[in-house]
Amino acid sequence: MSDEILIIVTISVIIFTSPLLSRVLKIPTIPIEIMLGAFAVYFSFLVEHPILELVAELGFLYLMFLAGLEVDLRKLINIPSVILKKSLFYNVILFSLSAAITIYFKLGNIFIVTLPLISIGILAALKKEYGDVEWIRMAIVVGLIGEIVSIFALTTVSAMLEFGITWEFYKTMLLFTVFMILMAILYKLFNNVVWWYPEIKTYLMPTEDNQEQDIRVSMAIFFVMIAVMIYLKLEVAFGAFIAGTFITTFFEHNKQLPHKLEHFGFGWLVPIFFIYVGSSFELEELFHDGLILTAFLIVFAMIFIRLVASLLFIKEMGINKFFMLGLSHSMPLTLLIAVTTLAYQSHAITQFYYYAFILASILEVLIVMIVIRILTNFLGIKKVKAS
Repeated sequence: MSDEILIIVTISVIIFTSPLLSRVLKIPTIPIEIMLGAFAVYFSFLVEHPILELVAELGFLYLMFLAGLEVDLRKLINIPSVILKKSLFYNVILFSLSAAITIYFKLGNIFIVTLPLISIGILAALKKEYGDVEWIRMAIVVGLIGEIVSIFALTTVSAMLEFGITWEFYKTMLLFTVFMILMAILYKLFNNVVWWYPEIKTYLMPTEDNQEQDIRVSMAIFFVMIAVMIYLKLEVAFGAFIAGTFITTFFEHNKQLPHKLEHFGFGWLVPIFFIYVGSSFELEELFHDGLILTAFLIVFAMIFIRLVASLLFIKEMGINKFFMLGLSHSMPLTLLIAVTTLAYQSHAITQFYYYAFILASILEVLIVMIVIRILTNFLGIKKVKAS
């Protein structure tokens, strides 16, 4: 059997069986896909192949696109000023504690960026299980601010790892700033146009269409933004994120579109990225001296700084729930893997720490999901049936 056929069959089997195992084991699908990818390489069912790498990269970009779909700029503008200020200060505390831990333990500077990362992707799994409850709503609002900060951090780190602290780095960041200003102007102009001519939205993305024009337009925006970022030599993942934000902000009339795009991605494209991540993890390294301990220490540090920062929201959430916010932000699996992969490819971290971060990202999801389930049962925190 050729390598191409073996890869296709293996990926198909993993994609098909992962949700089934998820239901049986009561854990999210993503860690299962990563673990199955690692096992597939160990038993030689998966091998390195340029096509697999290309599709995995596309899967990661689509994942960032889906993350952007969670950010409605109009809702962010309407966030109460008190919550907005606390959310920003929440991130300041995260990065400050991260810097303190990094300096105290004499770790690499990349830890300052990786430890505070926030990604709200896994929050969707919590919302499905616990419903639209108050602590999840607050976690999403604060998490949106945190994810935007994390995306900025991802872009900065990517440029720094590629160019170092050189003129090229400052040039890239200046270009990035100009790009953001132009995007803000574009948002404003498009907002004014659709205010005067609201029919434009339904013309571009009709709610009832047998040609799937809404998906076609979404994919066009997605790939155009990727092309622009490649041309400008900026972080491509940020372009995918902006594309998702643009669609959510201006085409909110099509309520089914985010669900269609999510099903399209998580049905086959995004899992390939996580399988590929798992395939880069060598199971033999689990027995490397100190790897498991290091991974647990990373998990502990990431949970600790979020629990400390979540003290800011005692007034809003109560003494018996504020820590749920910190816990729900302690699973930045996608962004953690993204930044770690960039750091490893740029030789900013060793293979040992790359494996430690990958293992930590899996352990975080498993540990936090279990802890949240125990706490909700122990404290009698009610669930709300998801609509």
